[in-house]
Amino acid sequence: MKRLPRTVPLLLLGVALFPARAADNTIYPPTTTEAEVRALVQPLELPRPRLLVRPGEWDRVRERVRREPGIAAIADRIRRDADAMLGIAPIKRELIGRRMLAQSRRALRRLLTLSFTFVLTRDSKYAERAAREMRAIADFPDWNPAHFLDVAEMTLAMAIGYDWLHGQLDEPTRAAVRATILTKGVRVPLDTQHNRWTVNASNWGQVCHAGMVAGALAVLEDDREAATLTIHRALANVPRAMAAFAPKGSYPEGPGYWSYGTTFNVILIALLENALGRSFGLDQAPGFDQTGAFLALATGPSGLTFNFADGSSGRWVEPAVHWFAARYRRPEWLLGEAAAVRRELAAPGNAASPGNRFLPFMLLWAQDDTGADYTRLPLHWTGDGAAPIALHRSSWTDPNAVFVGLKAGSPSGPHGQMDIGSFVLDADGQRWAVDLGAEDYQLVEDHKATRWVVFRQNSFGHNTLVIGDALQVVTGRSHIVRFSTDPAFPHSVVDMSPVYAGQAATVHRGIALLPDGRVFVRDHLAGLKPGVAVRWGMVTTARPGEVGSDSLELHQHKATARLRIHEPAGAVWALVDTAKSRNPWDSPNPGTVMAAFTVQAPASGTLDLGVVFSPGSRDGVTASPLPPEPPLYWSSPR
Repeated sequence: MKRLPRTVPLLLLGVALFPARAADNTIYPPTTTEAEVRALVQPLELPRPRLLVRPGEWDRVRERVRREPGIAAIADRIRRDADAMLGIAPIKRELIGRRMLAQSRRALRRLLTLSFTFVLTRDSKYAERAAREMRAIADFPDWNPAHFLDVAEMTLAMAIGYDWLHGQLDEPTRAAVRATILTKGVRVPLDTQHNRWTVNASNWGQVCHAGMVAGALAVLEDDREAATLTIHRALANVPRAMAAFAPKGSYPEGPGYWSYGTTFNVILIALLENALGRSFGLDQAPGFDQTGAFLALATGPSGLTFNFADGSSGRWVEPAVHWFAARYRRPEWLLGEAAAVRRELAAPGNAASPGNRFLPFMLLWAQDDTGADYTRLPLHWTGDGAAPIALHRSSWTDPNAVFVGLKAGSPSGPHGQMDIGSFVLDADGQRWAVDLGAEDYQLVEDHKATRWVVFRQNSFGHNTLVIGDALQVVTGRSHIVRFSTDPAFPHSVVDMSPVYAGQAATVHRGIALLPDGRVFVRDHLAGLKPGVAVRWGMVTTARPGEVGSDSLELHQHKATARLRIHEPAGAVWALVDTAKSRNPWDSPNPGTVMAAFTVQAPASGTLDLGVVFSPGSRDGVTASPLPPEPPLYWSSPR
């Protein structure tokens, strides 16, 4: 496949993108007081544009488009999207259930796309269309503050349109947009009860604080006190959400919500640095300087992510990854981005959808991975924190590499699922063990279903153990108790006992990537009720062969693989239908099936399960010895 044309060298752009850091930027969490923020804001005179770009920045962007074929291709896609938006009506205040979020995201995509296209072409038709969108939004009675994400994204959209197109807007439009940014955005959490999100430790904290700061800076002259309070609230509270990055850059809400929360976190820092010349130490949050690697690490050779928690496994263009790669001089973090850009450019446009609303930021942040040494990324990695995961990979350069990811943590976290012990697995360019991803929130809410009856979210729908048809314990928290990078036997072990409390005394799961490319999944259970049924399951999109023995062949595209039950003797494979929806609140999962086997606990209450996955490309390779028999605690401690 032809590679996307290269952009300019990374090191030439890094200094230009980020202003010098002030001395207090080394303090985290920020200690800046409200009075200190007020002293900065009250005399502040900001030229336009002031949000995310500095005066003269547009000339640099136009020059990149002129000189760099890769950037020109992205700009052309954005222009085509803007052309398609010219003929569609502005959004309306329409809710889906309790959310207006889809409309806010459409607004953000449209105003970013139209504003950027005007900047690049200087054609007034794009500014006029953006102004029509903003006037329509300004007429909404409110931006649905009961679900404040809707307000945050809408405020960011209006702030960018107002700031970047300021010189093209007539005074009535400016006045209407300026007023609505304040009254329906920035002042809402200051004047009403719609402010519980301010101390939220999930992605809400990142998204909402960024949106409010953008609005406050856009209309700074109209309400400097609101800007002071908004910025100080962000500095005081967004560290609660940024704790998610500690200690090594992982993200407990999974790669999908990493994209959402972290993109807004980057926007917040970029807003502060551009307008006030400093990050106030936010970029010093533990793990923040490592999180730019998270998507590369969590993406398998198949191109799919380890989509634990709520989220799909797809990988899209991520401008925030480029921001991190530039800031920390780590071009290898861009792994997967060139392919994502190619997919984006090849995809048909849909001007009416929210789409990839952040794509225009590529014109500001896009970096080149020329000369990137991907082997600087670790083959074996574990992320601690609230939702520990372990990743093992056989190679960064072999397209047939084997990749396995294992999940620990607790179902109780933000966007958590009963996926403790669940795993995904890639080999020969295919994903063999899949996570079904998030359920449609509105479908669940329409049927008034509770979270843990949803198939995709409970343990019945995951690649883990089910004991006696019981669910995992929501409040339980599991840990990775063994992790080894030894190339002769890289492996991880999760103590899952807390999420099976009351069902077994001890439940451990280990996964090893053997030198011959096979993957060994081993479970050790003790304290089971004699006779209780224990199910081992793995959801796959592959076509399974004949069941009824201890060996099961899998076929996917032109690749093959095999699952073999190593223990206990006598266990045989069966298939569980995952394609059809089980309940009215469950979406179907077409093209999927679960390979499973069920055994009964013996009188001793101790049970050992073992499954070996063998990629077809490794047929004929001398088999590596399997690890020793129980106890499960393999090899080196952490």
